[in-house]
Amino acid sequence: MMGGWEEVRAEVLRRIRAREWVPGAVIPGEEALAVEFGVARATVNRALRELAEAGLLERRRKAGTRVALLPVRKATLEISIIRQEVEARGEVYAHRVLESRMEGVPLAVALRMGVPVGVGMLFLETLHLAGGRPFAHEVRWLNVGVLPGGAVPDFSVTSANEWLVQNVAYATGDIAFSAEAASGAEAAALGISAGDPVFVTERVTWTAEAPITFVRLLHGPGYRLRTMV
Repeated sequence: MMGGWEEVRAEVLRRIRAREWVPGAVIPGEEALAVEFGVARATVNRALRELAEAGLLERRRKAGTRVALLPVRKATLEISIIRQEVEARGEVYAHRVLESRMEGVPLAVALRMGVPVGVGMLFLETLHLAGGRPFAHEVRWLNVGVLPGGAVPDFSVTSANEWLVQNVAYATGDIAFSAEAASGAEAAALGISAGDPVFVTERVTWTAEAPITFVRLLHGPGYRLRTMV
């Protein structure tokens, strides 16, 4: 008997890779798999949906689920915990909250999050440090309505990045990467010169019902993003 959908996904993936289910083959239905694995049908549905979104399965109403003939390879991007990134480099992590206040969201952020202009959210500006040196500059708008119990934690103790990854589950998200020239304020925060290139990550996440957060994260020259395919 299996536990969560992750275990079901892992077993289905194993069968695909081992060619127990060959490309083009119709796999057993959700009900049959639920009985075999000893889990709820909804658990199987979640696992198969994840694999379909990854391009490994093809799901069609009334036609069943097939192993993809030509699996689509997609980059896998997870929301990383910056503390872990820094510690993986063998450096000591720290962070400082530079600004924290409730404020109405501006137009650009409202459009990204799908909320009315001026709706109140928590604005946070955080500087992440590696070995005492600036590592990343973060500007974030956070919908406090999605926080468990509606209580805002002390983000000076645990960064919003780490706390949200560990405590608020997201259903979907949108992420964009770009290279830009640092503004004067951004350069000052990162300890670089105005106009120097920075790697910019802009991300919005949502629960099934509401936006969670919009974050703009800047890394200075030399930063490298790694992902898996």
